[in-house]
Amino acid sequence: MNEESLTLQAAQEQVDQWIQTIGVRYFSELTNLAQLVEEVGELARIISRTYGEQSFKESDQGRDLGDEMADVLFVLICLANQTGVDLSAALQKNLAKKTRRDAERHQNNAKLR
Repeated sequence: MNEESLTLQAAQEQVDQWIQTIGVRYFSELTNLAQLVEEVGELARIISRTYGEQSFKESDQGRDLGDEMADVLFVLICLANQTGVDLSAALQKNLAKKTRRDAERHQNNAKLR
């Protein structure tokens, strides 16, 4: 994989190519969902120890926040690929929805000041 910036479409294509050549095949959607939950848990563990009150355990040392985020993204892309979701289109649609819904909500939220 090249080290330049990736579009979501290019990332989906690269993950698919990796799966087809190195990963052999996609795990089932249910297995990938379980994998996603596991990866999110690992990400949460690092965030809770880095930014929260929990202290690091010996086994937590050397974990890379970016790598854990990439693990989450990889499995999410796998799920998108195998279910036919175009993440670029989905994200654009989602941002438009949030913009309509929250156009004034956050600006008027006293808790955010």
